[in-house]
Amino acid sequence: MNSLIRTIPYSIELADSFFKRLRGLMFRKVELKEEGLWIIPCNSIHMCFMNFSIDAVFLSKEGRIVRMVEDLKPWRFVKPIKNAYSVIELPSGTIKRHDLKIGEIIKI
Repeated sequence: MNSLIRTIPYSIELADSFFKRLRGLMFRKVELKEEGLWIIPCNSIHMCFMNFSIDAVFLSKEGRIVRMVEDLKPWRFVKPIKNAYSVIELPSGTIKRHDLKIGEIIKI
């Protein structure tokens, strides 16, 4: 398993309270652009009331990428991911643009 430590050169907002996690990016009108939302704890997401697609990077407690979902469209769901502790919601295309890989460790 790759143990490369990576950073994502975006401004990442932390959603670590009940209400911040509940709200997430719902109802936001403007797409993400070089920014993201780190939802912790979180092992599944929904795209209800979303106005744009995102890339979702699920991390273990240690920050290791355990699953990635590219170009997740509004009104879709990601079921709970085994070993996922948090998720970073990023602009669609980020996973390819930064060549992220399962097993890499993300430092925020």
